[in-house]
Amino acid sequence: MTHVSLKHLDELWIHTGTACNLECPFCLEGSRPGDTRLERIKLNEIKPYLDEAAALGVKRFCFTGGEPLIVKDIVKILEYALNLKPCLILSNGTAPLLKRLHQLQLLKQQRHSLSFRISIDYPDQHRHDVARGWGNFQRAMDALQLLHEQGFAISIARQMLPDENPSIVHDRYVQLLQKARLPVNTQIIALPELGKLGTKSNLSAPLQAMDSTTSLMCMHSRMIVKSGGQLSVYACAFTDDDTRFDFGPSLTRATQQSACLQHQRCQQCTRHKASYSES
Repeated sequence: MTHVSLKHLDELWIHTGTACNLECPFCLEGSRPGDTRLERIKLNEIKPYLDEAAALGVKRFCFTGGEPLIVKDIVKILEYALNLKPCLILSNGTAPLLKRLHQLQLLKQQRHSLSFRISIDYPDQHRHDVARGWGNFQRAMDALQLLHEQGFAISIARQMLPDENPSIVHDRYVQLLQKARLPVNTQIIALPELGKLGTKSNLSAPLQAMDSTTSLMCMHSRMIVKSGGQLSVYACAFTDDDTRFDFGPSLTRATQQSACLQHQRCQQCTRHKASYSES
């Protein structure tokens, strides 16, 4: 079984909880309105981890869900985190973000920068809205435009299909960005299908060969999740459904532990170099 060590804690991911305003059938986290598989974090709980990560030399804090912008404490959490390091929010770009724009604008006064990654699953309104709900493609595009106009850095998260032509897909996104008068060099992060939530069986096929250029999320990040009222550090943002990747409550100790690539998602991750990061 392959083990992977953390090279450096570049990113600390904070899971804000699996509750979401949408219920997308493909969601990696199984998020939906009112979901409590992973619980919502609070400012007093996450502060020590943010401080510890900063002391360990983390480069960025990243917030994912669920939908982070439905969490009551999220603006206060971001205000605290932005005084330590730059922050990234993954959002579906719909009502919760649009309602909080005035609060988010005030965060530009903080020491470090806040950026946003908005889910635009496909460069096609109909296909996006089939899963996300009617009208949510346009809401997400509106969010990108408003964030860009207000001076925030933006990027896009999209779905990767097994038989796609990446060049053709990229060109379609460029056309979409041009039409919306957004920068055509906007970063687009493609995520492959990683398998269903709760799959805990061991890998049924050998892992893709890795070399010195391989960069997996477990090599440069850890993630904080809350379950049963307790916060724990997990190996990466793809494996929070499997307690084998739970490294316990200490972030420092979690950076010293290696991840055993035994989750079904590890196969797709190593094959496609799947990552929530720009790199």
